[in-house]
Amino acid sequence: MRWIELADGVYARRYPELDQTLGLVVGAGRCLVIDTGTDEAHGAEWAAAVRAVTPLPWDVVITHSHWDHFLGTQAFLPARVWAHARCAKAIAADARAQVESWAAKYRAVDKPELAERLELARVVLPDHETGDSTTLELGGRTVELIHFGLGHTDNDVVVHVPDAGVVFAGDTVEQGAPLSIGPDSHQDRWPALLDGILALRPAIVVPGHGEPVDADFVRAQRDALSLD
Repeated sequence: MRWIELADGVYARRYPELDQTLGLVVGAGRCLVIDTGTDEAHGAEWAAAVRAVTPLPWDVVITHSHWDHFLGTQAFLPARVWAHARCAKAIAADARAQVESWAAKYRAVDKPELAERLELARVVLPDHETGDSTTLELGGRTVELIHFGLGHTDNDVVVHVPDAGVVFAGDTVEQGAPLSIGPDSHQDRWPALLDGILALRPAIVVPGHGEPVDADFVRAQRDALSLD
């Protein structure tokens, strides 16, 4: 695990499992945690890492409804947990099926401990809706939670930190591996979502998996999606 300081008070934390990247934005009065990890043990490590950076009260935002982004939420309670309305519905309907599928995958590759951690994780539903755009005031810093439309899922939310020129893109952007296009993806609409991110003119875009990238990288992924 390692921290990457992207700007003053804006951080990414990298994890080897699934090449995952989580985020933290710190203001003068509050902080925002971006995604909570793969299970409760991971969430607890992530929460402790955040607390080593700041003691401020935290909000949480879940970027989309895939298990590796929300099963660590228990470690952050009590907190306001933000997500798109469709994200909460998808988690409620599908979380256990996702757990069963991935626990089987972990056992198939001889990682039973990760399977057990998944199966033990409690599902915490988001309790605050972002809508298409929500602004959070962290104290001297404004953060925007934006839903640009259908893409990796129907409930992707990106986190824009305007004063830092940073966008946390969730899995709408991926570095180090091809974009994950699943049965709940909307490939035909995904390029328009990436256009929305590019319109923010970010200096740094943080993917849900992989290293931070620049706008040119996002532009290339958009163009590749458009050609497929």
